[in-house]
Amino acid sequence: MAHSDQRPPNQGANPIVKAPENRPLPSGYEVRQLATLLISSVLLDGRALDDTIATAFARADYRQMEPRDKGLARLIAATVLRRLGQLDAIIMSFVDRSLPIQSGNLRPILYSAAAQLLFLKIAPHAVINIAVEQCRRDPAANRFDKLANAVLRKVSTLGPDLLAGQNAAQLNIPEWLWKRWTATYGEALATRIAEASLTEAALDVSVKIDPLGWATRLSGYLLPTGSVRLLPEGRIENLPGFNDGNWWVQDAAAALPVKLLGDVKGMRVADLCAAPGGKTAELAADVTAVDISAERLMRVRDNLHRLRLQANTVEADAATWSPHDEFDAVLVDVPCTATGTIRRHPDILRLKRQEDLRKIAEVQAKLLRNAMRLVKPGGLVVFCSCSLEPEEGVEQITRLLAASPGIVRVPITAGELGGAHAADWITADGDLRTLPHHMPNANPELAGMDGFFAARLKWLD
Repeated sequence: MAHSDQRPPNQGANPIVKAPENRPLPSGYEVRQLATLLISSVLLDGRALDDTIATAFARADYRQMEPRDKGLARLIAATVLRRLGQLDAIIMSFVDRSLPIQSGNLRPILYSAAAQLLFLKIAPHAVINIAVEQCRRDPAANRFDKLANAVLRKVSTLGPDLLAGQNAAQLNIPEWLWKRWTATYGEALATRIAEASLTEAALDVSVKIDPLGWATRLSGYLLPTGSVRLLPEGRIENLPGFNDGNWWVQDAAAALPVKLLGDVKGMRVADLCAAPGGKTAELAADVTAVDISAERLMRVRDNLHRLRLQANTVEADAATWSPHDEFDAVLVDVPCTATGTIRRHPDILRLKRQEDLRKIAEVQAKLLRNAMRLVKPGGLVVFCSCSLEPEEGVEQITRLLAASPGIVRVPITAGELGGAHAADWITADGDLRTLPHHMPNANPELAGMDGFFAARLKWLD
């Protein structure tokens, strides 16, 4: 069965404990402590991984840490969040009874170490010694150092055989989500979606000019859709062209909805829920970017400044925003559960709940209705979301069309998205539906794309 989404209660334990003066820290200890901090923040505090990374990296403890060490800590944490069901099953097979609730960061420490042993293939001696030392320096976990040592030694020697016999898709996908995917897509396709979702995503970028040339400069390759895909080494900011504003990070699927508006030169376009600004940058027209969050809108401005692009920015609730003039086209990228982006955001597996769907769907419906009010007669509205759930995609369109006879779908064709390879992305109704296993590649590290839904609408003349 799928991994339970119950979280242990937050015990307020701070995973950063100073070392006694008479016992030096082992090499690599700080990296594992940072990984434990990230894991604990998501699993115990319910914080998004990106948010907790930003907070942790700003701390004095880690501000001067080498980028490669920060990268390793993030990789460990992401692997734990992605493979938590498998890790939990293997660890618990070597424990006689449930781990005590009042055990500090014992559980995150064990998860971190097991992920390193089973998935990252780091030397067992170093991993186990550091994990035991972490327990000893945690006031609430120090009485479990011998347990940690015994369990992790078994994970190291016996774990690989157990791993080989596991059903990774069902163990790592929360039960509520697995049931939904099998009901919506069927078990065979749900398995492919799950397996692709558990794979780390490559880096996709959208390029202002000359994507083929930039694919060469970045040692990547040009996708049929026009995005450039690569496996980066080091910090993204250090890659050629970043500081000059020649490209921006954007998943290949996220770059598709703007294509559905066609040529927007000379048109007034509204980009609703615009942050972080990738679609605003793509439009390169008379764009008004709207977002409810001042902080997120600042990110849009910062990104546009780096890219040397301009747009009007408006801090407002896009569900009720009512400017004086209508727009030629409107793009509304709605907030959602983001279940199509698990490859990039594995914390979604641990933070989202089925009950989130109803509330988010209500917000989406309001945004879509307002988007239709903002467009001129004959103008296009593109609705999109990075969710795999029908309530956050096709059902929104079905309800709108049933309630508004004056609105019609404008079917999408594969040719608009880059050619015949995109035929599998078009639904019978003419909507766009990408899935995480789409965009295959002989190299698994370069395969896949985010799960996206998009529909194109207009008012009848």
